[in-house]
Parts: sequence; C-alpha cells; structure tokens
Amino acid sequence: MKLPALVAALLVVFLCYVWSAASSHPQPSCRYPPSQWCRSLEIAVECKVQKQCMELSAVRPKEAAAPVSVALYYECLCPGCRSFITQQFFPTWSMLQDIMNVTLVPYGNAKELVSDNTTFTCQHGEPECHGNMIEACILHLCGPAAFHIIYCMESAADVLGAAQPCLQMHAPAVSWVSIDTCVKGDLGRRLMHANAVMTRALSPPHKHVPWVTFNGEFTEEYEDKAMSSLFHLVCQLYEGVKPPACTGAPVRLDRAFC
Repeated sequence: MKLPALVAALLVVFLCYVWSAASSHPQPSCRYPPSQWCRSLEIAVECKVQKQCMELSAVRPKEAAAPVSVALYYECLCPGCRSFITQQFFPTWSMLQDIMNVTLVPYGNAKELVSDNTTFTCQHGEPECHGNMIEACILHLCGPAAFHIIYCMESAADVLGAAQPCLQMHAPAVSWVSIDTCVKGDLGRRLMHANAVMTRALSPPHKHVPWVTFNGEFTEEYEDKAMSSLFHLVCQLYEGVKPPACTGAPVRLDRAFC
C-alpha cells in the first residue's frame, strides 16, 4: 500500500476509534466521508474534528524536502576553482550528499570555435582545454565516482598527470582507454559543446569562475555565502529536517577567482 493510502486508512481507523470510545457523544454529521475529514481546515471544522486532525498531523510522517541543487561552473587549471573544489565543494558534498544534487560543468572562461571540427580555447591554454575534456568524459563515464576522481585530480600538483592514477584508484572498473577514446573522439567534443551551451545560458552571465548556482539561481548574496562557507549555505537552504552535520559552526575560508 502506498503511503498516502496508508495514511488515509490510518486516519479512518484513528477517527472511528476516537468516536467509538466516546460513546456518550454522537458521531459527527457532515457531508464528507471519514477519509476526507482532515483534508482541509474547513472540512475539519464542519465535521467537528479539528482537535483529532491536529493530533494526527503531529504523528503523520513528514514528506522529504527536495535536495539543494548546486551547479559548479569551473575550469580545471584555475587556482581559485581548484581551491574551491578541494576546500569547500568536495568536503561539503562528502558530508551533505543526502541533501544535495550536484552538477559539475568543466568549461569556465573557455571559448568555442565553431567550424567543421569544433575546437576550444581556454584561459590557461591548451592543457586546460585537454583537462576540461578529460573531466567532462570522467563525469560522463564514471557515475558517482567521478566526484572523487575530480577531487583527486584537482588536489594533485599535476592535475592532468593525476588523471589516470586517480581513475584507477576510484573507478578501477573504468579503463583509461575509454576515457582517452572519449577525449580524442566525437563524444568528448559533444560533451564540451554541451558544457559551452550550459555556460552561455547562465543568467546572469558568469563573470568569473568558480561560478555557483543554487536551485538554478545565482545571486551575489549566494556567492558571498558560498565563498565563505558552502557547507553552511547548503544547510541553510535545505528546507527539510537538518542532518546532524549541519549543527556544526561555519568556518570562513579564503576566496579566489579567475
């Protein structure tokens, strides 16, 4: 039995029990069946069951709140992006992943040169374009392990050189050949084109990276709070019951942009 049907059934049993136990009082007379008595305040008043509906509401299972959607637009060799990923983004996701939906978009301040063979130019040169595409392919092929791999890469002294050993460490079932084929083939270009489209569609347009949106929205207030403590902001934005990790005190961190 699905939860709404189960709750309705429990409501009928609960209310019928209340009035059968109080036999000295007549059962309420109204034009709604018992399963509808707590549907709204107006119905509860008409059927004289406000108190019982309030008691039922107190014990009724609460619906889970929607997770906070966090999208990070970045480029793989930007020092500010690397610092944000390693010091804030990945640690926050590690502790709060149950209340977060995360999207990584490796593109940043790159430019797409549309021609017969689409190419890209990047703020930190060709190595960054290559690294962006590696990370795009990792995100596409490695599932949830991709976040661990990208954190491993971005925290290494040599981001590109760390790609293969980080892949072997966190996703041994995915071969480096499959990543390399993606990077050198049409799939990699299509993934980068999709990242370019997503980045160009930002409203307001991004002015620097890292650029972070929350539930599809960017504001300077969100950015200021995210750069100070992404963890604290995610806890603040989540509308459900806060996980135990959210009870910790926020720590203000340094910020940097590209």
